[in-house]
Amino acid sequence: MKITDIEFYITNPGNRNYTFLRVLTDEGISGVGAPYNVGPDNGVIGALEDMKEWFIGQDPTRIEWLMRRAKNTMRFVLGNISYAALSGIEIALWDILGKAKGLPVHTLLGGNVRDKIRAYHGLGGDTPEELKENALKLMEEGYTAFKMSPFPAGVEGNKHFSPSDYRASKQYYVPVWQNLPWNDVIRLSSERLAAVRDAVGNGPEIAIDIHAVFRDAVKANQLVRELSQYRLLFYEEPVTPHNLTTTARLRGELNAPLATGECLYSIQTFAQLMELGAVDIIQPDVLICGGILEMKKMSSIAEMHYVTVAPHNPIGLISTAASVHLAANIPNFKILEFHSDQKQLSAMYAKNVWVPKNGYFDLPKEPGLGMEIDFDRVKATPPGTWHRGFPTDSQGAPAFM
Repeated sequence: MKITDIEFYITNPGNRNYTFLRVLTDEGISGVGAPYNVGPDNGVIGALEDMKEWFIGQDPTRIEWLMRRAKNTMRFVLGNISYAALSGIEIALWDILGKAKGLPVHTLLGGNVRDKIRAYHGLGGDTPEELKENALKLMEEGYTAFKMSPFPAGVEGNKHFSPSDYRASKQYYVPVWQNLPWNDVIRLSSERLAAVRDAVGNGPEIAIDIHAVFRDAVKANQLVRELSQYRLLFYEEPVTPHNLTTTARLRGELNAPLATGECLYSIQTFAQLMELGAVDIIQPDVLICGGILEMKKMSSIAEMHYVTVAPHNPIGLISTAASVHLAANIPNFKILEFHSDQKQLSAMYAKNVWVPKNGYFDLPKEPGLGMEIDFDRVKATPPGTWHRGFPTDSQGAPAFM
């Protein structure tokens, strides 16, 4: 069996761009994959176009060899665009291998160590009251864990305006909490967490996501010391994730599990993260970390350091499918991210629906990934103008480093 072509398409269902790809073979078996949309989406498409020639004519079942060959073709250390492109192709190769062998991917990885996959759901709400109502709705659906932003909602004083409103025009936005006194930010964040904890009781777990907005580790420490009273599942990306030494120092000062890794994409970086004792839970994203096998390696390194794995997964559908297979196989898997917009994606682009039932994903039984993408629908939905927002602090300085 030989690879004959790699096709890829950008599509926009209304909220952001997504890229789907498929690897074709001379035996009629095809595999689906997806790269992470890092922001400059056409850059990822350009990388895929350039990389095609490294794979066409090759045996798609030689996954490790193909990935190493592709990486060695590049002169410098790979960046996020190259890793995203390779991740998408690698996932599709596993889909082909599974279909060729008649086995699900988790079986090819060594078999399942669990029979179902626990998921947490993103939790939103402009006010503590809305957070409470939404948390109770998610509990009714069977979820036992949620992730939320602790910060007061809104930008530039308008609580109904979101960062996505600025993406089409490439404008900046100022989160409303950036203009508040720091003590008020802590107080209001605590009120948001208290509303959720009071509503759901002691059983369900609550994680908070900082999105690496702090350039001040002291503030990150102060916030979690206040919020840890609500018994956090984890405290995600309090500082810029590439600053491993500061992350390690902060983790030693916190009384809540520190999670990070969605912005990291090499086994060497993850190994260094754990050697520094900088993390309790790693969050690699299969669409940018190098793919399924690379994430499996990262998880094995984590297991050696008694670190668990909670895959980053906001970009379904392919990400969800690949992450579920990995979660089934990884001994130190903790929990998988899920958001409601993936239901919309399933309805638009998937021939089969992947959503949790009572807070858990079923174990896939179909050969390969088991995710069927309707490429006619993908091609019929054109990409949109989409850019990441440009957040600033109250002084107009970029809020991310």
